[in-house]
Amino acid sequence: MPVLVVGSIGLDTVKTPAAEHADLLGGSASYAAVGASFFTGVNLVGVVGDDFPKPHVEFFDQRNIDLCGLQIVPGKTFRWSGEYHLDLNTRSTRSIELNVFEHFTPTLPPNYNRTQYVLLANIAPSLQSHVLDQMVGPRFIIADTMDLWINIAKDDLLGLLKRVDMLILNDGEARQLTGENSLIKAGKLILKMGPRYVAIKKGEHGCLLFGKDDFFTCGAFPLEEIHDPTGAGDTFAGGLAGYLASLDESEVTFQTLRQAVVYGTVLASYNVEAFSLERMRTLTPKEIETRYNSLKLHSTY
Repeated sequence: MPVLVVGSIGLDTVKTPAAEHADLLGGSASYAAVGASFFTGVNLVGVVGDDFPKPHVEFFDQRNIDLCGLQIVPGKTFRWSGEYHLDLNTRSTRSIELNVFEHFTPTLPPNYNRTQYVLLANIAPSLQSHVLDQMVGPRFIIADTMDLWINIAKDDLLGLLKRVDMLILNDGEARQLTGENSLIKAGKLILKMGPRYVAIKKGEHGCLLFGKDDFFTCGAFPLEEIHDPTGAGDTFAGGLAGYLASLDESEVTFQTLRQAVVYGTVLASYNVEAFSLERMRTLTPKEIETRYNSLKLHSTY
């Protein structure tokens, strides 16, 4: 079963304490779609300008990512520039140019609206709801979000939470959304807002997964070097969604989600080993399974 991935596609300039690179493939949908593609096919919906490099389109195509939903319109592609500080856990946004993304309205091709597994990557919650308005009977819906939407579109986000099966967000966003310092309290409170499951990302400290009567924690894979953290959370979400779709079970269970969280964590750990999605170009299924088994062995899984 394919995964429908809707979100931003852009060109990034990233600076870390070690290096700086410009015009990198970026955007929440890019990372999520490539992450999911290691497990299943992907239906990608996004918008780029006519300046978007052709090799990036070819890379998507090589990853079994269907591009019928990719809008290529006159103008410049969405651009983001950021700088990571010494610990690589914090970053500063240097510039954002929305360009053609400013007027993006996700419109699903006819063959996309019955996709059973949906990943609403990080875009405005009103646009995420607009996507769901076009869907017919999806089996499992995952939404990602960020602090910006909690600040400026909280009502839209709260409305969306009543329509999704799972919310993914980071620890700071969970505290911001709920007003709770305790992530355990925050996770339980978000469940009451609508979704059946909540995954709270904690960066180098792993992930917390919440269900109504269940709880699971997965540590991050220990890495000696991190080159670029950009897109790690989106890759996590894509890997998680792709694994679920590859199983195509009649019902997603908490046990299955535990496995999906570990696979998402593994994909994210590989992604940060190089700038942009460069590590994903060489990653193999054997490497994924090796790290998955290692992470299982050393976690509470």
